[in-house]
Amino acid sequence: MRKALAMAFLTVWAALTFTFVLIRQMPGDVLHTFALQIQNSQGIAYEQAREMAKLQINYDPDEPVLQQYLHYLGNLARGELGRSTTYRIPVSTLLLSALPWTLFITFLSAGVSFVVGVSLGLWAAWRRGSWLDPALTFYATFTQAVPDFLIGVMLLLLLGVRLQWMPLRGAYGPETDPGFTLVFVGSLLHHAILPVLAFSIPAVGSWALSAKASATSVLGEDYLLVARAKGLKPWRILRDYLGRNALLPLISSLATSLGALLGGSMLIETLFGYPGLGYFLAQSIGTRDYPLMQGLFLLSTVAIVVGNLGAEWLSRRLDPRLSR
Repeated sequence: MRKALAMAFLTVWAALTFTFVLIRQMPGDVLHTFALQIQNSQGIAYEQAREMAKLQINYDPDEPVLQQYLHYLGNLARGELGRSTTYRIPVSTLLLSALPWTLFITFLSAGVSFVVGVSLGLWAAWRRGSWLDPALTFYATFTQAVPDFLIGVMLLLLLGVRLQWMPLRGAYGPETDPGFTLVFVGSLLHHAILPVLAFSIPAVGSWALSAKASATSVLGEDYLLVARAKGLKPWRILRDYLGRNALLPLISSLATSLGALLGGSMLIETLFGYPGLGYFLAQSIGTRDYPLMQGLFLLSTVAIVVGNLGAEWLSRRLDPRLSR
């Protein structure tokens, strides 16, 4: 596990270094844009506004890149991610406010798609040769070929615009006061339906095929033949013998998928105006908000790395043979 932790640290360092260099190669002068905003709002000279912009966004394009990088690492070691040039608040504050929303739809999407997909996959393996087998294969092939963003657009047009069953944007209704009340929770779940469906629809097919393949490899095991010979009911064999053993390799994949969902939610959250990390990442790219971009890319990288570490830890816990 120590080797895995060392590789995780190295991966995060390589990713943040690559991101640091890549962001500074983007076209456009964010310092000039921000200085103009200060000049227009405060009515001061451009040079003075430019110096103020340097201090506020903690970025000087005239400073050597290596020195900028070392300065960035030093601030990062102290837990300082800088201030967002767009929202004029610390990046850490913005990340902490957006993270719960992304975690909410991510865990909800992963849970729904995993339960539905695995259930369908186990049933398809148990009833081999039924209509469900080719139907699942067709569904998984079709949904994997269609981008998540396009699925989200189709859901938005059908359920939100045409039928008007679902809200189009936001995490809860504007007339709803946040709080632990039934009204707020209901509005929260209502607004989460479209993003969760956009994430879950393609994931269900993937989980179903994985579960079917895992269950098929278990069907010929001796303990299943013994359970059938004992005359146990089919639902008990499916749940206690086939399901439990077929799920082992899938549990670790679930942890990996959580990290991937956290890191790849930009398009879906932007489409539905959901105030999570992905939404603010899209906004930061459009406004060349360097501090916010760096903080979001760093958090996405950490989420993916932690997901992979969790998957490896779960694999070792669930399968003792891997810890030898």
